Amino acid sequence: MFSNGQLIFGILFALVFAVLIFFAYKKDLNLHRKYYKGSLWVLVAFIGFIAMIAAIKFVFV
Repeated sequence: MFSNGQLIFGILFALVFAVLIFFAYKKDLNLHRKYYKGSLWVLVAFIGFIAMIAAIKFVFV
């Protein structure tokens, strides 16, 4: 389906992209801690809400 060159390019692109994203996140970590304090609870509430909807679906269907 893909040639060897395309596979190598795709793998290298994904690795380089992941490394660049990691370093960009590491550089901005202090800003994330300052401006997004408490956002973990929003994520927990969202996941809980989705889990509740899934539970209701399995109970009533």
